[in-house]
Amino acid sequence: MTSARDEHTADLTTLSVPDLIEVFKTLEAPTISEMDGEFDARLLRQPDVLNAIAGLVTVHNPIFGWRAKAFRPVDETAGRGYNAFRAVLGRRSVQGQPMLTKIASSYLDGRPVYQLDYRPFDTLNGRVNMIDEIRRVRPGEYLGIGTWGFTDKQRRVPLPFLLSGPSRPYAGDIGTPKY
Repeated sequence: MTSARDEHTADLTTLSVPDLIEVFKTLEAPTISEMDGEFDARLLRQPDVLNAIAGLVTVHNPIFGWRAKAFRPVDETAGRGYNAFRAVLGRRSVQGQPMLTKIASSYLDGRPVYQLDYRPFDTLNGRVNMIDEIRRVRPGEYLGIGTWGFTDKQRRVPLPFLLSGPSRPYAGDIGTPKY
């Protein structure tokens, strides 16, 4: 790798997880207002075989495959969101796995990120303590790092993904936060 700054123009799909983390650390957080609509999602290289297989099953599942994340600003400091899935062999879109969003400090470097917090909802992602962090690569392209787990060690395994868009409007809030 030449330098993380040079990678802004690189194809992120070709980078290793450590290189993606280095790029992520050089990027800036998008604003709450910038993240408005449905953004197409793509998994990037995963840190190990188990996570790569889990990602393939999640994304390429013919019955219920992940395809996007969507957001809407609630005010200047917070927002709402959901994940969008292709359901029944891609014939319709279904919203699931709601989240609350805000600008927060990254667990990777302490700098601001657009954070997706699933924990306030009684969903699978909420029960496994999922948190995603997003930074802007360039307008319309965002690098995300997902984490989940029950221990600090589990929550330190980075799961990179790419968002592009917005491609569609936000379809509406789902779920009721527990707190």
